[in-house]
Amino acid sequence: MPQGRAEWVRVPVGDDAERWTTRGACRRVLLVVHNVTAATRLLDILPLFDDDLRIQLLLTCPGSSPFSAGTAELLAATGLPVLPWEQAAATPVDLAVSASFGGQLEAFRGKLAILSHGVGYTKRLATPDTGHRTPDTGRGSGPEPAPVFGTAPEWVLADDGVPLADALVLSHPEQIDRLRAACPEAAPAAVLAGDPCYDRMLAARPYRDRFRRALGVRAGQRLIVISSTWNPESLFGDGSRAGDGGEHGGGDDVLSCLLPRLAREFPVDAYRFAAVLHPNIWHGHGPGQIRAWLDRARRAGLVLVDPLEGWRQALLAADAVIGDHGSVTYYAAALGRPVLLAAAPLHALDPDAPVSAFLREAPRLVPGQPLRARLEALVDGHRPLPGPAAFTSSVPGESAARLRALFYAMLGEAEPEWSASLKPLETPPLARVTVTAPLHVLTRVEGPGEVTVTRWAASAPSPDPDGGEEAHLAVHEDTRDVDRLRVADVVLRDGPPDDPRFGSPPVWTAEALRRAPGCALAAFVVAPDACVVRLRDGALLRLVTEAPEAHTGPDPAVFASALHALLGDADGPAGRDRVLEAGFTVRTGGGRGVRVRVERSPAG
Repeated sequence: MPQGRAEWVRVPVGDDAERWTTRGACRRVLLVVHNVTAATRLLDILPLFDDDLRIQLLLTCPGSSPFSAGTAELLAATGLPVLPWEQAAATPVDLAVSASFGGQLEAFRGKLAILSHGVGYTKRLATPDTGHRTPDTGRGSGPEPAPVFGTAPEWVLADDGVPLADALVLSHPEQIDRLRAACPEAAPAAVLAGDPCYDRMLAARPYRDRFRRALGVRAGQRLIVISSTWNPESLFGDGSRAGDGGEHGGGDDVLSCLLPRLAREFPVDAYRFAAVLHPNIWHGHGPGQIRAWLDRARRAGLVLVDPLEGWRQALLAADAVIGDHGSVTYYAAALGRPVLLAAAPLHALDPDAPVSAFLREAPRLVPGQPLRARLEALVDGHRPLPGPAAFTSSVPGESAARLRALFYAMLGEAEPEWSASLKPLETPPLARVTVTAPLHVLTRVEGPGEVTVTRWAASAPSPDPDGGEEAHLAVHEDTRDVDRLRVADVVLRDGPPDDPRFGSPPVWTAEALRRAPGCALAAFVVAPDACVVRLRDGALLRLVTEAPEAHTGPDPAVFASALHALLGDADGPAGRDRVLEAGFTVRTGGGRGVRVRVERSPAG
């Protein structure tokens, strides 16, 4: 090979490729993937070329994005040929498709289509002086605001003043109007072709319940999704770009104030929280760092959602979204979800974009205001704002047909005879939600065999003795707060009952009581509807719900706390025996009562 080309692909393109390629007459379609964020949109449209033996797909990364981490692994996972950037620029292709303006896109020989990787073009991004169209900061170096990414001449025109793209794909006529106002020279390249990302979510709306179950949401729980775009002014940001002017609530580290409130104000059995973070956060700081920063929240039950595949399903599953000025928040509103804004830097956006209008209208998180009451009122009284659904796409459900027609017209080929379609959203893997933070439990015996249980992953409100409330501590064996195990009233474990590492539920419960002499009972959750409990006197019990939908019922660890409260309230041995014989009803934050049967085990 010529010097400097050792890493170049040789099949199906490259030096002497015609000698080795099995199908050499294919049209070449090159997908230009700048980073993981752009990949989310390009992977949306990839299935439009499925089953067509005339098409050879290729990938490349221009290396212009500062958020390059994770991109190489993602490209490799597609199984498609990945061309080094220099080879991609030197290789004739029939069509190049990009979801960003970064890199020297004018270097391609062939047609170029550029798609938005969010809800149109709304953010201000300054172009650097390198000539490589790499996004820089959100403001220009002078007093003037930065140009709007995707509509300003600095972004959409090539060096010779002609449109950079042969087709600039937009989802709504208002985007074409803003493009025409900002850069009339680029307006002829605009093509109205809808939003494939939004269309995939619309098509998956019937599967909301299964997405909720995948995220570990149980009956009676509300799922709150926390969404953040990247940069210091986002919800996840630390406000370190404060003082640059504009209305944005700058200078506040919203996240550091928000996270403790989730554990302090929301009972774990009434609410589930999930975080959807921009890929630039994940790969900019590193997934390991994100997990470390959110460790305490994760131990309290927070689910981290995959930023590539799982975030759409999370929005469909959500009861409400706490978000910022990112596209995910706007998509949530377009789907009809209640949205509470935790950050809204209006100066960073095109003031004429519908996103800006939404941020001015949407309710805000108010520091110092009780968050739980605010969210409950928001959900219960929600009336969707009309803007997001109206302006996300003017042709909902039509993006597959429109995009494929566009691409094949640019290729100069007839479309396949079968209908164009996008890939349905997959059901995410089941999230294993185990709260290992010490649980402060409040119980109230409502009557014979009936108890209400409220659990908190932080200090609970003080019990009201006059109202019959009692408090105890339930601690999972895997807790990092190991000192709390020594004072726990209930020790917990969960997992398959045949896991040889723990012997068996009878063996583990006996060991747990020996290790914690002050503990009243030990409970091993063995199924979505059952746990095995050993009392201090050695009695071994199985608590199982009689609910018809046991797999979505309360966490069975609640049954152990309920039994602890009932036995403590029982009137002597006779009352204890009545509880064990008759079973009981337990209520959690959702207010719905679940009947629990108590089965004695002779192994006790």
